[in-house]
Amino acid sequence: MALPFSRFAEYFIAVAKTGSLRKAADQLYISVSAVHRQIVLAEEELGVALFERLPSGLKLTLAGELLYADLRSWQKDFQMIQKRLNEIQGLQRGTIEFGMISALSESFVTQVIQSIHQQYAWINFNIRILDSDHVAEMVMNAELDFGLILNPKHQHQLHVNAFIEMPLGIVMSKQHPLATKEHIYFSDTLESNHIIPATPLIIHDHVTALYKKHDFNPRHQIECNDIRMMISLLKQNLGISIMSYLDVYPFIESGEFEFRTIKENGLHPITLALCVAPKRQLSRISQIMMNQIIEEMEALKSGMMKYST
Repeated sequence: MALPFSRFAEYFIAVAKTGSLRKAADQLYISVSAVHRQIVLAEEELGVALFERLPSGLKLTLAGELLYADLRSWQKDFQMIQKRLNEIQGLQRGTIEFGMISALSESFVTQVIQSIHQQYAWINFNIRILDSDHVAEMVMNAELDFGLILNPKHQHQLHVNAFIEMPLGIVMSKQHPLATKEHIYFSDTLESNHIIPATPLIIHDHVTALYKKHDFNPRHQIECNDIRMMISLLKQNLGISIMSYLDVYPFIESGEFEFRTIKENGLHPITLALCVAPKRQLSRISQIMMNQIIEEMEALKSGMMKYST
């Protein structure tokens, strides 16, 4: 894609790098006179000398150095513009960039990635696993195409495309003594080891408030700030935990874990939201992936209906 001025920029940068009209012309496969004409015309238009003519070759003047730095920056910006234009048209979109929370590491997102890869083998993925606030910030700064976050804050720079609400419940392995009980109360868990979510996990505040409301202090506990580690501990039948359905649904579906919804007045579900920046124009392939994610979110909503009622 050529713009007026882009030809001069190419010639000027080549001369600045080589220090020679002849070498620049050879490099560009054009005549020396064509390169010389562009440089002279630019110097006349700008009213300054861009090169010192020395016996050893051409050397940038101070004005030339300033122009060289600006043109290099302009080239990078223009390349980014070209990339964005191609992305919008869906012509050369090589990478889908998105962020999500760690709780989704073994979720429907991997199935969507597999589906996109099978249909569009040339697509690359740039995935950022961060907490919700960091993902939201990167989406708002247009560093990511979209993000999957928990409990999005009301910000005009962030648009929620789709969301689902996840109930909280008591989670345990199939082998745990409480796994056979249809209803579980806090008094039933007195002798159990409690695997407690720590900060900065969003669920930490929910669990802390719940324990405080019931004036309950587990006798035996393991505190952990990583969902994946908590899941590993549950797999080893080292206790029970209060988590959201989102955190453990793959293991509920596989039959490894049991989930008992906690129904309490004032206990709000956790919201999973698919977010974008309102004015960000996304590539076709990013839109396709987002649509598939929304379909999977709807399927997840249907699958957890019995835990939400």
